[in-house]
Amino acid sequence: MSDDDQKTVLLVDDTPASIKVLNSALKEKYRTLVATSGAKALEIAARVPHPDLILLDIMMPGMDGFEVCERLKAEPETRDIPIIFLSGKNNIDDRSRGLALGAIDFLDKPIDVSMVCTWVTQHLKSLDSIED
Repeated sequence: MSDDDQKTVLLVDDTPASIKVLNSALKEKYRTLVATSGAKALEIAARVPHPDLILLDIMMPGMDGFEVCERLKAEPETRDIPIIFLSGKNNIDDRSRGLALGAIDFLDKPIDVSMVCTWVTQHLKSLDSIED
């Protein structure tokens, strides 16, 4: 796969350890971009080319992941970027809220690297089949 064909995953988390784990797990197969705040995530997602998928932490200082998702889904340029929430807040209300805001999935922390890699790959494959 050439660099031009490589999918881009935006990692959004304010915890350096989470970013490190996600980045090392995904960087071999995908181009990764990193944001450590909601504001930075919005800025990076708005750039062209847009990320192909966003892994988004919920609990962040300032703007939380729910607000980031809501803002991304409100903009025509970013509304179609798939979002997978990552969170230690794994209760049913948070899951329901995240999915209602437009996320396509919700994975629990602590991060299971193999699960995250599998989910990212499966969601990106399903997007490819829709585009074909």
